[in-house]
Amino acid sequence: MLLWGAFLLSAALFLALTGCGGPSKKDVSDEAERSIFAMDTVMSIHVFGEGKDEAVDASAEAAADAAVEEIQRLEDLLSATQEDSEIGVLNRKKTVKASEDTLTLIRRALEIGRETDARFNIAVYPLIKAWGFPDRDYRIPSGEELDELLPAADLFFIQIDENSGTIVLTDDRTEIDLGGIAKGYTSACLMELFRDKGIEHAIVSLGGNVQVLGTKPDGDPWRIGIEDPLKQGDLLGILETADCAVVTSGGYERYFEEDGKKYHHILNPADGYPADSGLVSATVISPDGTLADALSTALFVMGKESAITFWQKHAGEFDFILLDDEGMLWVSEGLEDIFMTARQEQIVEKMS
Repeated sequence: MLLWGAFLLSAALFLALTGCGGPSKKDVSDEAERSIFAMDTVMSIHVFGEGKDEAVDASAEAAADAAVEEIQRLEDLLSATQEDSEIGVLNRKKTVKASEDTLTLIRRALEIGRETDARFNIAVYPLIKAWGFPDRDYRIPSGEELDELLPAADLFFIQIDENSGTIVLTDDRTEIDLGGIAKGYTSACLMELFRDKGIEHAIVSLGGNVQVLGTKPDGDPWRIGIEDPLKQGDLLGILETADCAVVTSGGYERYFEEDGKKYHHILNPADGYPADSGLVSATVISPDGTLADALSTALFVMGKESAITFWQKHAGEFDFILLDDEGMLWVSEGLEDIFMTARQEQIVEKMS
């Protein structure tokens, strides 16, 4: 029997809003809060304005409303499951005249795909469909079926005509899915939207993606709780941060079970099977929400050793927290003073 593995709701947002001590948020600010179900997950938005200024409070409310509209706009462009989205049209017709958002995101996805040797690969959608994840009609495809689909899951078949702003899939079997990067792009867009509206303090939680603007309204850093996938309801640790994204990927997020074995949704593009890299989760911390989202998937697929090597070459762009299947945490040295955990951890240093 196939069982749907429900999304595990993180304590991250609760901790960020309540766990810092000092003055409560109501002592120093007024809060505009919104919640929306989009991109197949629950999203929460918290925008803060100074409590003594009604005009600022009104602008916080307007910014929160604008954030909801922006999420809905981007979902309508980027969803692979909506036939009339730009990605839906591209997958059906193999060509689409794309908006600047879609062009920007696909350019970035291809860039990160090349940098990670296609461990992050938006062309795996035919394989994802073969496993039944988009419509939750789960099945285990045969090795022969996966072997037939694998050649089409190649970034080479995604071409952009920069002169016309057109995206073309040059293999009729190729389809793309931006699910591993769209939420990160969305959170980055929300941060820009808030800045444009004069907002200085905000936090959004888009499923497993958290991104914060500035500090908390009282000046303290945000405290982001990172979920422990091995102990439901517990935390791996707490990260103190400001002006950055914190994105976690893992096989515990979405899976089905058959004959006592779990099959999760993060596929290894090399063979089409759920990635079995020795990692349980990969968390990426970066000022760039788009990068954090894509790399959390890529590092999970790579496994610990390759992920560490990749970080050592790109240490100025992001930090990481990896949980391996033996329960050990591997933490990049940039987080040593701001990540608190009761678990055994190994600090990974940069190359000298």
